[in-house]
Amino acid sequence: MLDEIAKKKILIVDDSPEVLVILRVALEKLGFEVIEATNGFEALAMVKKHVPALVIMDRMMPKMDGLKACALIKSDRRFCKIPVIMLTASAENLDRTLSEEAGADDFLNKPLNSADLMKRVQELVVRVQ
Repeated sequence: MLDEIAKKKILIVDDSPEVLVILRVALEKLGFEVIEATNGFEALAMVKKHVPALVIMDRMMPKMDGLKACALIKSDRRFCKIPVIMLTASAENLDRTLSEEAGADDFLNKPLNSADLMKRVQELVVRVQ
């Protein structure tokens, strides 16, 4: 499976430098190339520039939140097939519902379970090949 994902780009989007580091280290260990953004506006620019295999995005960020950015990615026919995993620190079911309505393919709560995140990442990246 690692050969199938070698050097695929994953965009991670979070306004927390600590979360970005945790995600980057874990994803690079699996062989992914990681690109980063800190808000929804940056995420949209990075998607257009790099067309990643997957986006992992925080739900709540300044300037443009993850829901809006996800909805814009999914509404663009050039990028609508890119899977999006939405992350949130909120435990409310409403966040899951809103994420699904925005087009997110998966949803995870913070703090992250690294093994669960990595399993989902691998499944989504291989699925869209």
